[in-house]
Amino acid sequence: MTIAPPVRRQNGLALFWIVTFATSWAFWFTAIALGGSAMSFPTVIPHLLAGFGPMIGAIVIRARRARRRQPVPAHTVRFRLSTRLFWVPPLLVLASATVVGAALLAYLLGGPAVSLTAGRDLVATVGGPVPFLISMLIAGPLSEEPGWRGTAYPRLRASLSRFRTGLLLGVVWAVWHLPLFFVPGTVQAGFGLFSWSGLLFTISVVPMALLTGYAYERAGVAASIAVHFGVNATMALLSVSSPVTMASIVAMQVVVAIALLAGSVVATTTCRSTRTPGRTGSEPTSRTRPAVPAVEGASLTVTV
Repeated sequence: MTIAPPVRRQNGLALFWIVTFATSWAFWFTAIALGGSAMSFPTVIPHLLAGFGPMIGAIVIRARRARRRQPVPAHTVRFRLSTRLFWVPPLLVLASATVVGAALLAYLLGGPAVSLTAGRDLVATVGGPVPFLISMLIAGPLSEEPGWRGTAYPRLRASLSRFRTGLLLGVVWAVWHLPLFFVPGTVQAGFGLFSWSGLLFTISVVPMALLTGYAYERAGVAASIAVHFGVNATMALLSVSSPVTMASIVAMQVVVAIALLAGSVVATTTCRSTRTPGRTGSEPTSRTRPAVPAVEGASLTVTV
């Protein structure tokens, strides 16, 4: 009798990396070749399109999974309006608070004063509060989170812990941003790759990945979008560029992310221990069923 070798389940992660990087980097290198500012024609077109690389990667994976009728990854997060939506506002506030708190701490340590002057000028430049908020929501949160958290995160979580998943995804995310340092007119190009601000920006992507990963596990892609938006918009309004302030933000977000992840682990362990038969003198019954990992529901899908 011949025993067939185990079939390796392909989750599409490698294809996601290839599509995401190939799409984004092709557009960004086109922008570099065109020259000029990232916000001037024609460079602005490939520059903006490049940011949608993760979303395009997510769409490709979703289409392939549907065509092959593959099951939804076990660690995707169901989003039910009645039970998870309440997480989004506090996570948004927390994300902004990490930036504001770190900026105030940096000022106490001798860094620049916290000011909204440059932020008000930026808002006026883009046409007012509404265009500013829309642009900050689309460029980054909406264009990236369906890919990084909605697609890559649950597939990495199939074999890694929350912390390792966030750490690995953060490193990949940081590498993905590197071409922006060579596109004139971007924040990253203003920092310079070989500078303290450029180094700190690259490092800051890792705690951001931990925070958005935590948010994703609480309430899906909507929550990770809120965290991404909160950090980006607050940093833009405060015009964060000082190495002291950026270092404070990195430190603040590392502490908050570790505290949240540790609290999540403790809560999960406590929940499991209270459900274990025999802990309170009760005997296991034949009706006890093993826990089943959550999968996408039919209510409202927010991940691909």
